[in-house]
Amino acid sequence: MSFITDINVSLDAIDEQSLQAQGFFIINENLNKGVGGARIFLWYKRGANPAAAITRIQASFNDEMAEGLGKAGYTKICKDLNAGAGFISRPIYLWHFRGSGEYHTPIEDISVTTSVANEGQKFTRGWERVACDLNRGVGGDWIHIWMKRSEQTYICDVNATDSFGVDKDNFKDGYIRVDEDTNRGPNGSFVFLWYRQTTDPERALTDLQVSTDENKMEELEQQGYTPVSVNLNDRSGADQVYMWYKKTKGANPIKGMTLIVNEEARPDYLRAGINVIDKNLNEGNCGPIYLCFNQ
Repeated sequence: MSFITDINVSLDAIDEQSLQAQGFFIINENLNKGVGGARIFLWYKRGANPAAAITRIQASFNDEMAEGLGKAGYTKICKDLNAGAGFISRPIYLWHFRGSGEYHTPIEDISVTTSVANEGQKFTRGWERVACDLNRGVGGDWIHIWMKRSEQTYICDVNATDSFGVDKDNFKDGYIRVDEDTNRGPNGSFVFLWYRQTTDPERALTDLQVSTDENKMEELEQQGYTPVSVNLNDRSGADQVYMWYKKTKGANPIKGMTLIVNEEARPDYLRAGINVIDKNLNEGNCGPIYLCFNQ
């Protein structure tokens, strides 16, 4: 078995030649597809040593997101994935980390999708999706990075944040940030979901739900669900939205979770048998966001 031991990004032919000379392999999908600008590609290296394997790949699209990653020891790839996409674009950067211990499982494969078609099938086959669209804010095709781990993992913990002050601690405690703001819109805080993984299915959560009103909150509480304490629409002036979780003995464990921002992706995920919760996390705000998970 081999593992992904390094990743990098090319912005031009000079970068491509340099990375190829260093033993990197290219993923031949343009990360700027559909918006013009630089032809940007993701590159990777493989190795046989699991101790050298990358266990985390995260994205940042503002300085505050980047701060916690840097403090937690993540390595930034200093190549803007929105390079040349227009004057309105905001920089997007990739970060990676080599961790060990209970919540770190080596990544054995990496890929890129440039459309929503077949995303659902990929998710069911055990691929883990970086939720941030790499064309975020500039239009064009929907670009996502996907990872395959060396063992099957399960979601064992979830939480949410409405500020960046605890990001470093969350990263150091083994959490993965779902790199898309659930509170998208002109107002309010940046709100992110987080999760931890385990290779032990007995420790896994078995269901996730979303409430957008008090009646649903009471119903979920009566059914034994536990709420994540952060309002996913925090300070937006819109509806209060909460994520709830549950662990039921004998029920199917949750293998993965992600967010869907593109409405066109929902049918593909539903056809693949993915649980797409029919509650907009951005209710009353700017555009739909849906939580989905695979069992």
